[in-house]
Amino acid sequence: MHLGLPESMRDCEYSQINTRTSTPMELPYKKKTPKKRKWESFPGRNKFYCNGRIMMARQTGVFYLTLVLLLVTCGLFFTFDCPFLALQLSPAIPVVGGALFLFVLGTLLRTSFSDPGVLPRATADETADLERQIDGANGSTSYRPPPRTREVVINGQTVKLKYCFTCKIFRPPRTSHCSLCDNCVERFDHHCPWVGNCVGRRNYRFFYMFILSLSFLTIFIFAFVITHVII
Repeated sequence: MHLGLPESMRDCEYSQINTRTSTPMELPYKKKTPKKRKWESFPGRNKFYCNGRIMMARQTGVFYLTLVLLLVTCGLFFTFDCPFLALQLSPAIPVVGGALFLFVLGTLLRTSFSDPGVLPRATADETADLERQIDGANGSTSYRPPPRTREVVINGQTVKLKYCFTCKIFRPPRTSHCSLCDNCVERFDHHCPWVGNCVGRRNYRFFYMFILSLSFLTIFIFAFVITHVII
C-alpha cells in the first residue's frame, strides 16, 4: 500500500545521513597543556611535597635528626619505663606521656611543613613600573637602582621600608631576607635547622608551642625515668 504516492516517489529510497559529512568543518582536537602552578615556578630555594601543600627548606637533614631523636627517646620511655610505672604508680602516666608526645609531634610537623610567611617577589611589570617612577622623580632617562630605603606614612607615623634587591620589593617592617631559603619572610625570627624551615609570621605560634611542649615532655620523661631508677 503506497497511500496514493506517485511512482517516482515510490521508487525513491532514503539515503542514510552521514553525521560526519553534515558538519561544515571539523576542528582539529587541541590537547590542553596543563597550567603551571605557582609552587612549580617558585623562585626561592624551598622544596615542595604533596602537590605544593608542604613547604620546607632545602637543607632538611637536621629536621630528620630531630624526628629520629624524638621518636627514639619516647619509644624507649614507653617501652621500658611506662609498663613498670603504670603498675607501680598510676596508669595515667603513659596516657599523659602519650598526649604530650602527640602534641609535640603535631606542632613540630606543623612548624616544619607550613609557609613561614614568604612575601611574593615583584613581577617584571612591577619592577619596570618602580624604575619608571624613580626615573621620573629624578628627571633622568638613564637607569638608576632603587634607593635602599623609602619612608611611608602609616596611620600618621613615618615608617622606613628597606629595599630587597633580590625580591625587588620594599620590605614591610620586621621583614628580613633569609639567605638559606632566598626569600623575604614577614616577621622573620630566624631560620631553624632543627625544624627544617624558617620561623616567621605564619608558623611562629606553632614553633612556640613546639618549644614549650617539648620542654614539658623532657621534664616529664626525665622525672619519671629517675623515679623508675629510684624505685
